[in-house]
Amino acid sequence: MAIYKLQINGRSYDADVEPDTPLLWVLRDNLGLVGTKYGCGIAQCGACTVHMNGNAMRSCVLPVAAVGTSKITTIEGLSVDGDHPVQLAWDEVDVAQCGYCQAGQIMSATALLTKNRKPTPEEIDNAMNGNICRCGTYHRIREAIALAATKLIE
Repeated sequence: MAIYKLQINGRSYDADVEPDTPLLWVLRDNLGLVGTKYGCGIAQCGACTVHMNGNAMRSCVLPVAAVGTSKITTIEGLSVDGDHPVQLAWDEVDVAQCGYCQAGQIMSATALLTKNRKPTPEEIDNAMNGNICRCGTYHRIREAIALAATKLIE
């Protein structure tokens, strides 16, 4: 075991874990940040998506030892009151059905819009490829991302 000093959601945390422990389990089991979900464990579904230095990453396969001094943002750190433009657009479009994948979907969408404020429908599809929604709300996800893009421009 080793102690890892992590920068998560603007705060410093210490985690005493094995170096190969996936960041997902450090977040959930050691730090109590349970907004990031376990879906598949092989980086194929996107439920575990977090930001590492602003880039969307699958935390289920990211060993804590690889995080180093990177800044991690989870769904809890996206906004204090759930008022990030992507979260507001998600509510306005009523994206969620069961909601399980939505934290990962929102984190992927936010990473896209941080880099590209005016994504085309094709760019949205490419950025969201690999985020699986078992309820099939893909059309509402695309609509919410496009709506959020307009809110970020205003």
